[in-house]
Amino acid sequence: MFVFKPMYKDKSGKVKKVKKFWIETKDHLGRAQRFAGFSDRTQTLKLGEKIDKLVVRKKNNEPPDDELSNWIVSMDSDLRNRLVKVGILAPDRANIGKALSENVEDYRKSLEARNRSGQYIKETMSAVKIIAAGCGFSYWTDISAVKVEAYLKELRDKKEGGIGYRRSNAYLTALKMFANWMIEQGRSGESPIRHLKGLNAKLDQRHQRRGLGPDEIRRLLVTTKAGPFRFGMTGATRALLYRLAAESGLRRSELHSLKTSSFDFENLTVTVSAAYSKNKKESTLPLRRDTALELKQYLAGKLPTEQAFNTPYRTADMLKEDLKDAKIDYQDAAGRYADFHCLRHTCGTLLAAAGVHPKTAQSIMRHSTIELTMGIYTHTLVGQEAQAVESLPDFGASESKQTLVKAG
Repeated sequence: MFVFKPMYKDKSGKVKKVKKFWIETKDHLGRAQRFAGFSDRTQTLKLGEKIDKLVVRKKNNEPPDDELSNWIVSMDSDLRNRLVKVGILAPDRANIGKALSENVEDYRKSLEARNRSGQYIKETMSAVKIIAAGCGFSYWTDISAVKVEAYLKELRDKKEGGIGYRRSNAYLTALKMFANWMIEQGRSGESPIRHLKGLNAKLDQRHQRRGLGPDEIRRLLVTTKAGPFRFGMTGATRALLYRLAAESGLRRSELHSLKTSSFDFENLTVTVSAAYSKNKKESTLPLRRDTALELKQYLAGKLPTEQAFNTPYRTADMLKEDLKDAKIDYQDAAGRYADFHCLRHTCGTLLAAAGVHPKTAQSIMRHSTIELTMGIYTHTLVGQEAQAVESLPDFGASESKQTLVKAG
Protein backbone atom coordinates (compact mmCIF):
# COMPACT_ATOMS: atom_id res chain seq x y z
CA MET A 1 0.00 0.00 0.00
CA PHE A 2 1.25 3.47 -0.79
CA VAL A 3 -0.16 7.00 -0.59
CA PHE A 4 0.17 9.60 -3.30
CA LYS A 5 -1.37 12.70 -4.84
CA PRO A 6 -2.42 12.19 -8.47
CA MET A 7 -1.34 14.75 -11.07
CA TYR A 8 -3.64 16.48 -13.52
CA LYS A 9 -3.60 19.31 -16.04
CA ASP A 10 -5.76 22.37 -15.57
CA LYS A 11 -7.43 24.28 -18.43
CA SER A 12 -4.22 26.15 -19.20
CA GLY A 13 -2.29 22.89 -19.49
CA LYS A 14 -0.39 23.41 -16.25
CA VAL A 15 0.40 20.20 -14.29
CA LYS A 16 -1.01 20.21 -10.74
CA LYS A 17 -1.61 17.82 -7.85
CA VAL A 18 -5.08 17.10 -6.46
CA LYS A 19 -5.78 18.34 -2.93
CA LYS A 20 -6.54 14.91 -1.48
CA PHE A 21 -4.15 11.99 -1.05
CA TRP A 22 -5.06 8.72 -2.64
CA ILE A 23 -4.39 5.14 -1.58
CA GLU A 24 -3.27 2.37 -3.90
CA THR A 25 -3.33 -1.17 -2.53
CA LYS A 26 -4.11 -4.72 -3.63
CA ASP A 27 -7.39 -6.44 -2.85
CA HIS A 28 -7.93 -10.06 -1.76
CA LEU A 29 -7.58 -11.22 -5.38
CA GLY A 30 -4.31 -9.36 -5.93
CA ARG A 31 -5.91 -6.66 -8.06
CA ALA A 32 -4.75 -3.05 -7.72
CA GLN A 33 -7.39 -0.80 -6.20
CA ARG A 34 -7.41 2.95 -5.58
CA PHE A 35 -9.36 4.80 -2.90
CA ALA A 36 -9.72 8.52 -2.24
CA GLY A 37 -8.21 9.61 1.08
CA PHE A 38 -7.90 12.93 2.92
CA SER A 39 -5.95 16.13 2.49
CA ASP A 40 -3.91 15.03 5.51
CA ARG A 41 -1.34 12.34 4.68
CA THR A 42 -1.31 10.75 8.14
CA GLN A 43 -5.07 10.29 8.14
CA THR A 44 -4.91 8.79 4.68
CA LEU A 45 -2.23 6.32 5.79
CA LYS A 46 -4.44 5.21 8.70
CA LEU A 47 -7.33 4.71 6.29
CA GLY A 48 -5.13 2.60 4.04
CA GLU A 49 -4.05 0.45 7.00
CA LYS A 50 -7.67 -0.28 7.89
CA ILE A 51 -8.50 -1.20 4.29
CA ASP A 52 -5.50 -3.56 4.28
CA LYS A 53 -6.76 -5.16 7.50
CA LEU A 54 -10.10 -5.78 5.82
CA VAL A 55 -8.28 -7.34 2.85
CA VAL A 56 -6.33 -9.70 5.14
CA ARG A 57 -9.48 -10.85 6.94
CA LYS A 58 -11.21 -11.32 3.59
CA LYS A 59 -8.33 -13.53 2.39
CA ASN A 60 -8.59 -15.61 5.58
CA ASN A 61 -12.40 -15.81 5.36
CA GLU A 62 -12.65 -14.04 8.72
CA PRO A 63 -15.35 -11.50 9.60
CA PRO A 64 -14.30 -7.98 10.61
CA ASP A 65 -13.29 -7.76 14.26
CA ASP A 66 -14.96 -5.32 16.69
CA GLU A 67 -12.57 -2.49 15.80
CA LEU A 68 -13.22 -2.87 12.07
CA SER A 69 -16.96 -3.31 12.67
CA ASN A 70 -17.08 0.01 14.51
CA TRP A 71 -15.18 1.62 11.68
CA ILE A 72 -17.57 0.19 9.07
CA VAL A 73 -20.46 1.79 10.91
CA SER A 74 -18.84 5.21 10.99
CA MET A 75 -17.25 5.24 7.50
CA ASP A 76 -18.51 7.31 4.61
CA SER A 77 -21.25 5.49 2.70
CA ASP A 78 -19.45 6.04 -0.64
CA LEU A 79 -16.36 4.25 0.67
CA ARG A 80 -18.49 1.45 2.10
CA ASN A 81 -20.25 0.97 -1.22
CA ARG A 82 -16.91 0.95 -3.07
CA LEU A 83 -15.50 -1.72 -0.73
CA VAL A 84 -18.61 -3.82 -1.38
CA LYS A 85 -18.35 -3.27 -5.15
CA VAL A 86 -14.75 -4.55 -5.35
CA GLY A 87 -15.54 -7.48 -3.03
CA ILE A 88 -13.38 -6.51 -0.02
CA LEU A 89 -16.50 -6.06 2.08
CA ALA A 90 -19.39 -8.53 1.79
CA PRO A 91 -22.79 -6.95 1.02
CA ASP A 92 -24.25 -8.30 4.27
CA ARG A 93 -21.34 -6.79 6.19
CA ALA A 94 -22.27 -3.41 4.84
CA ASN A 95 -25.56 -3.76 6.71
CA ILE A 96 -23.71 -3.25 9.96
CA GLY A 97 -23.56 0.39 9.03
CA LYS A 98 -27.34 0.56 8.93
CA ALA A 99 -29.28 2.11 11.75
CA LEU A 100 -30.20 -0.52 14.33
CA SER A 101 -33.89 0.04 13.55
CA GLU A 102 -33.23 -0.98 9.92
CA ASN A 103 -31.51 -4.21 10.99
CA VAL A 104 -34.39 -4.95 13.38
CA GLU A 105 -36.85 -4.43 10.54
CA ASP A 106 -34.85 -6.88 8.39
CA TYR A 107 -35.02 -9.35 11.29
CA ARG A 108 -38.81 -8.97 11.40
CA LYS A 109 -39.03 -9.77 7.68
CA SER A 110 -36.81 -12.81 8.24
CA LEU A 111 -39.11 -14.09 11.01
CA GLU A 112 -42.09 -13.67 8.71
CA ALA A 113 -40.27 -15.63 6.01
CA ARG A 114 -39.69 -18.40 8.55
CA ASN A 115 -43.46 -18.55 9.18
CA ARG A 116 -43.20 -17.56 12.83
CA SER A 117 -46.54 -16.65 14.37
CA GLY A 118 -47.73 -13.07 14.28
CA GLN A 119 -47.93 -12.93 18.08
CA TYR A 120 -44.34 -14.22 18.43
CA ILE A 121 -43.08 -11.60 15.97
CA LYS A 122 -45.03 -8.84 17.71
CA GLU A 123 -43.68 -9.72 21.17
CA THR A 124 -40.12 -10.23 19.90
CA MET A 125 -40.04 -6.91 18.07
CA SER A 126 -41.52 -5.15 21.07
CA ALA A 127 -38.87 -6.57 23.42
CA VAL A 128 -35.94 -5.68 21.15
CA LYS A 129 -37.24 -2.15 20.58
CA ILE A 130 -37.87 -1.58 24.30
CA ILE A 131 -34.27 -2.48 25.16
CA ALA A 132 -32.82 -0.51 22.24
CA ALA A 133 -34.78 2.60 23.18
CA GLY A 134 -34.15 2.23 26.90
CA CYS A 135 -30.41 1.79 26.44
CA GLY A 136 -30.10 4.41 23.72
CA PHE A 137 -28.78 2.00 21.07
CA SER A 138 -28.82 3.51 17.57
CA TYR A 139 -26.37 1.13 15.83
CA TRP A 140 -25.41 -2.49 16.28
CA THR A 141 -22.03 -1.47 17.65
CA ASP A 142 -23.76 0.56 20.37
CA ILE A 143 -25.05 -2.61 22.01
CA SER A 144 -23.34 -3.16 25.35
CA ALA A 145 -23.88 -6.09 27.70
CA VAL A 146 -23.31 -3.83 30.71
CA LYS A 147 -26.01 -1.38 29.55
CA VAL A 148 -28.48 -4.18 28.79
CA GLU A 149 -27.96 -5.75 32.21
CA ALA A 150 -28.35 -2.40 33.97
CA TYR A 151 -31.49 -1.46 32.04
CA LEU A 152 -33.22 -4.79 32.71
CA LYS A 153 -32.47 -4.35 36.42
CA GLU A 154 -33.92 -0.85 36.24
CA LEU A 155 -37.12 -2.26 34.74
CA ARG A 156 -37.35 -4.92 37.46
CA ASP A 157 -36.72 -2.44 40.28
CA LYS A 158 -39.48 0.00 39.34
CA LYS A 159 -41.83 0.51 42.27
CA GLU A 160 -44.82 0.75 39.96
CA GLY A 161 -45.11 -1.30 36.80
CA GLY A 162 -41.85 -3.17 37.35
CA ILE A 163 -41.37 -6.38 35.40
CA GLY A 164 -40.72 -9.81 36.88
CA TYR A 165 -37.86 -12.22 36.25
CA ARG A 166 -39.78 -14.07 33.54
CA ARG A 167 -40.44 -10.98 31.46
CA SER A 168 -36.88 -9.79 32.03
CA ASN A 169 -35.65 -13.14 30.72
CA ALA A 170 -38.03 -12.90 27.76
CA TYR A 171 -36.64 -9.47 26.83
CA LEU A 172 -33.07 -10.76 27.06
CA THR A 173 -33.89 -13.88 25.03
CA ALA A 174 -35.46 -11.77 22.26
CA LEU A 175 -32.36 -9.56 22.06
CA LYS A 176 -30.03 -12.58 22.05
CA MET A 177 -32.03 -14.20 19.24
CA PHE A 178 -31.70 -10.99 17.23
CA ALA A 179 -27.94 -10.97 17.92
CA ASN A 180 -27.65 -14.60 16.77
CA TRP A 181 -29.50 -13.70 13.58
CA MET A 182 -27.03 -10.85 12.93
CA ILE A 183 -24.21 -13.41 13.12
CA GLU A 184 -26.05 -15.95 10.92
CA GLN A 185 -26.59 -13.28 8.29
CA GLY A 186 -22.91 -12.34 8.34
CA ARG A 187 -23.68 -8.88 9.66
CA SER A 188 -21.50 -9.32 12.74
CA GLY A 189 -18.66 -11.52 13.86
CA GLU A 190 -19.92 -12.12 17.38
CA SER A 191 -22.67 -11.21 19.82
CA PRO A 192 -21.87 -8.46 22.33
CA ILE A 193 -24.33 -10.04 24.80
CA ARG A 194 -23.41 -13.71 24.29
CA HIS A 195 -22.33 -14.19 27.94
CA LEU A 196 -25.47 -12.70 29.52
CA LYS A 197 -27.72 -15.23 31.23
CA GLY A 198 -31.29 -15.09 32.40
CA LEU A 199 -32.37 -15.02 36.03
CA ASN A 200 -33.85 -17.91 38.00
CA ALA A 201 -37.56 -17.15 37.71
CA LYS A 202 -38.33 -19.50 40.61
CA LEU A 203 -36.63 -17.04 42.95
CA ASP A 204 -38.90 -14.18 41.86
CA GLN A 205 -41.75 -13.83 44.33
CA ARG A 206 -43.02 -10.66 42.66
CA HIS A 207 -46.09 -12.15 41.03
CA GLN A 208 -47.39 -15.28 42.74
CA ARG A 209 -50.70 -16.40 41.31
CA ARG A 210 -53.70 -18.07 42.83
CA GLY A 211 -56.55 -20.18 41.60
CA LEU A 212 -60.11 -18.87 41.73
CA GLY A 213 -62.69 -20.93 43.59
CA PRO A 214 -65.91 -22.27 41.98
CA ASP A 215 -68.05 -19.50 43.50
CA GLU A 216 -65.61 -16.81 42.32
CA ILE A 217 -65.57 -18.22 38.79
CA ARG A 218 -69.38 -18.34 38.67
CA ARG A 219 -69.64 -14.76 39.93
CA LEU A 220 -67.00 -13.59 37.44
CA LEU A 221 -68.78 -15.20 34.49
CA VAL A 222 -72.25 -13.96 35.42
CA THR A 223 -71.07 -10.39 36.06
CA THR A 224 -68.85 -10.27 32.97
CA LYS A 225 -71.56 -11.64 30.68
CA ALA A 226 -73.81 -8.74 31.69
CA GLY A 227 -70.91 -6.29 31.59
CA PRO A 228 -70.08 -3.55 29.07
CA PHE A 229 -68.12 -3.74 25.83
CA ARG A 230 -64.43 -3.29 26.66
CA PHE A 231 -61.02 -4.13 25.18
CA GLY A 232 -62.69 -4.81 21.84
CA MET A 233 -64.90 -7.60 23.22
CA THR A 234 -68.49 -7.86 24.42
CA GLY A 235 -69.16 -9.01 27.95
CA ALA A 236 -70.60 -12.31 26.71
CA THR A 237 -67.49 -13.01 24.61
CA ARG A 238 -65.15 -12.22 27.50
CA ALA A 239 -67.14 -14.50 29.81
CA LEU A 240 -66.93 -17.34 27.29
CA LEU A 241 -63.18 -16.77 26.92
CA TYR A 242 -62.67 -16.89 30.70
CA ARG A 243 -64.78 -20.05 30.95
CA LEU A 244 -62.79 -21.81 28.23
CA ALA A 245 -59.50 -20.75 29.84
CA ALA A 246 -60.51 -22.01 33.29
CA GLU A 247 -61.82 -25.34 31.98
CA SER A 248 -59.07 -26.11 29.46
CA GLY A 249 -55.99 -24.49 31.02
CA LEU A 250 -55.13 -22.92 27.66
CA ARG A 251 -52.67 -20.03 27.80
CA ARG A 252 -53.45 -16.53 26.51
CA SER A 253 -51.35 -16.96 23.35
CA GLU A 254 -52.96 -20.35 22.67
CA LEU A 255 -56.46 -18.92 23.07
CA HIS A 256 -55.51 -16.03 20.78
CA SER A 257 -54.38 -18.51 18.09
CA LEU A 258 -57.66 -20.45 17.99
CA LYS A 259 -59.72 -20.38 14.81
CA THR A 260 -63.22 -21.64 14.16
CA SER A 261 -61.70 -24.78 12.63
CA SER A 262 -59.81 -25.45 15.89
CA PHE A 263 -63.05 -26.74 17.46
CA ASP A 264 -64.53 -30.18 16.82
CA PHE A 265 -68.02 -30.03 18.28
CA GLU A 266 -68.87 -33.59 17.27
CA ASN A 267 -66.01 -35.00 19.34
CA LEU A 268 -66.09 -32.15 21.90
CA THR A 269 -62.45 -31.09 21.49
CA VAL A 270 -60.31 -28.02 20.81
CA THR A 271 -56.92 -28.27 19.11
CA VAL A 272 -53.94 -25.94 19.48
CA SER A 273 -51.44 -26.11 16.61
CA ALA A 274 -47.79 -26.86 17.35
CA ALA A 275 -46.74 -23.38 16.24
CA TYR A 276 -48.60 -21.82 19.18
CA SER A 277 -48.20 -24.51 21.82
CA LYS A 278 -45.49 -23.90 24.42
CA ASN A 279 -44.04 -27.40 24.02
CA LYS A 280 -44.20 -27.04 20.20
CA LYS A 281 -46.54 -30.03 19.93
CA GLU A 282 -50.07 -30.10 18.60
CA SER A 283 -52.46 -30.48 21.53
CA THR A 284 -56.07 -31.66 21.48
CA LEU A 285 -58.04 -31.06 24.67
CA PRO A 286 -61.56 -32.13 25.71
CA LEU A 287 -64.44 -29.68 26.08
CA ARG A 288 -67.36 -29.83 28.49
CA ARG A 289 -70.55 -30.55 26.58
CA ASP A 290 -72.35 -27.43 27.84
CA THR A 291 -69.33 -25.23 27.07
CA ALA A 292 -69.03 -26.76 23.59
CA LEU A 293 -72.69 -25.94 22.91
CA GLU A 294 -72.16 -22.31 23.92
CA LEU A 295 -69.00 -22.10 21.78
CA LYS A 296 -70.83 -23.60 18.80
CA GLN A 297 -73.53 -20.94 19.06
CA TYR A 298 -70.94 -18.18 19.44
CA LEU A 299 -68.91 -19.33 16.40
CA ALA A 300 -71.93 -19.87 14.16
CA GLY A 301 -71.51 -17.82 10.99
CA LYS A 302 -67.73 -17.44 11.35
CA LEU A 303 -65.48 -18.75 8.58
CA PRO A 304 -63.27 -21.78 9.42
CA THR A 305 -60.12 -19.64 9.14
CA GLU A 306 -61.55 -16.77 11.19
CA GLN A 307 -60.05 -16.01 14.61
CA ALA A 308 -62.26 -17.31 17.41
CA PHE A 309 -61.37 -14.66 20.00
CA ASN A 310 -59.92 -11.24 19.26
CA THR A 311 -58.01 -11.21 22.55
CA PRO A 312 -56.21 -7.97 23.46
CA TYR A 313 -52.48 -7.95 24.20
CA ARG A 314 -53.07 -6.88 27.84
CA THR A 315 -55.57 -9.54 28.89
CA ALA A 316 -54.50 -9.03 32.51
CA ASP A 317 -55.88 -5.47 32.43
CA MET A 318 -59.11 -6.72 30.88
CA LEU A 319 -59.62 -9.41 33.53
CA LYS A 320 -58.69 -6.96 36.28
CA GLU A 321 -61.60 -4.69 35.37
CA ASP A 322 -64.04 -7.61 35.18
CA LEU A 323 -62.84 -8.90 38.57
CA LYS A 324 -63.48 -5.46 40.02
CA ASP A 325 -67.06 -5.49 38.67
CA ALA A 326 -67.54 -8.96 40.20
CA LYS A 327 -66.13 -7.70 43.54
CA ILE A 328 -63.30 -10.24 43.45
CA ASP A 329 -59.91 -9.11 44.78
CA TYR A 330 -57.20 -8.89 42.14
CA GLN A 331 -54.67 -9.52 44.92
CA ASP A 332 -55.66 -11.63 47.93
CA ALA A 333 -54.55 -11.33 51.56
CA ALA A 334 -51.55 -13.60 50.87
CA GLY A 335 -50.32 -11.27 48.12
CA ARG A 336 -51.22 -13.65 45.28
CA TYR A 337 -52.57 -12.25 42.01
CA ALA A 338 -55.54 -13.15 39.85
CA ASP A 339 -54.20 -12.11 36.45
CA PHE A 340 -55.21 -13.84 33.22
CA HIS A 341 -52.71 -16.69 33.71
CA CYS A 342 -54.39 -17.43 37.05
CA LEU A 343 -57.20 -19.01 34.99
CA ARG A 344 -54.72 -21.72 34.03
CA HIS A 345 -53.86 -22.08 37.73
CA THR A 346 -57.61 -22.27 38.38
CA CYS A 347 -57.92 -25.20 35.99
CA GLY A 348 -55.18 -27.15 37.79
CA THR A 349 -56.59 -26.27 41.21
CA LEU A 350 -60.17 -27.29 40.39
CA LEU A 351 -59.00 -30.55 38.82
CA ALA A 352 -57.24 -31.42 42.08
CA ALA A 353 -60.23 -30.32 44.17
CA ALA A 354 -62.47 -32.59 42.07
CA GLY A 355 -60.27 -35.57 42.90
CA VAL A 356 -58.86 -35.97 39.38
CA HIS A 357 -55.82 -38.25 39.35
CA PRO A 358 -52.58 -36.19 39.24
CA LYS A 359 -51.38 -37.93 36.06
CA THR A 360 -54.64 -37.06 34.30
CA ALA A 361 -54.37 -33.47 35.49
CA GLN A 362 -50.78 -33.36 34.24
CA SER A 363 -51.95 -34.53 30.81
CA ILE A 364 -54.69 -31.89 30.62
CA MET A 365 -52.30 -29.16 31.78
CA ARG A 366 -49.63 -30.47 29.37
CA HIS A 367 -46.86 -30.23 31.94
CA SER A 368 -43.51 -31.96 31.53
CA THR A 369 -43.45 -33.08 35.17
CA ILE A 370 -46.03 -33.97 37.81
CA GLU A 371 -44.17 -31.68 40.22
CA LEU A 372 -45.06 -28.66 38.07
CA THR A 373 -48.74 -29.61 38.06
CA MET A 374 -48.98 -30.28 41.79
CA GLY A 375 -46.39 -27.84 43.10
CA ILE A 376 -47.01 -24.70 41.03
CA TYR A 377 -50.45 -24.93 39.43
CA THR A 378 -52.42 -26.56 42.25
CA HIS A 379 -53.54 -24.26 45.07
CA THR A 380 -55.57 -24.75 48.24
CA LEU A 381 -59.04 -23.25 47.92
CA VAL A 382 -60.76 -21.37 50.72
CA GLY A 383 -62.27 -23.85 53.17
CA GLN A 384 -60.43 -26.90 51.82
CA GLU A 385 -58.11 -27.19 54.81
CA ALA A 386 -61.02 -27.01 57.26
CA GLN A 387 -62.93 -29.63 55.24
CA ALA A 388 -59.86 -31.86 55.19
CA VAL A 389 -59.45 -31.68 58.97
CA GLU A 390 -63.19 -32.24 59.47
CA SER A 391 -62.92 -35.44 57.42
CA LEU A 392 -60.46 -36.98 59.92
CA PRO A 393 -61.78 -39.67 62.32
CA ASP A 394 -63.55 -38.29 65.38
CA PHE A 395 -61.02 -39.47 67.93
CA GLY A 396 -62.78 -37.69 70.77
CA ALA A 397 -66.10 -39.42 70.12
CA SER A 398 -64.39 -42.80 69.89
CA GLU A 399 -62.69 -42.33 73.27
CA SER A 400 -65.97 -41.21 74.83
CA LYS A 401 -67.74 -44.32 73.60
CA GLN A 402 -64.99 -46.54 75.00
CA THR A 403 -65.34 -44.86 78.41
CA LEU A 404 -69.12 -45.43 78.41
CA VAL A 405 -68.64 -49.11 77.53
CA LYS A 406 -66.25 -49.59 80.47
CA ALA A 407 -68.60 -47.75 82.83
CA GLY A 408 -71.48 -49.96 81.81
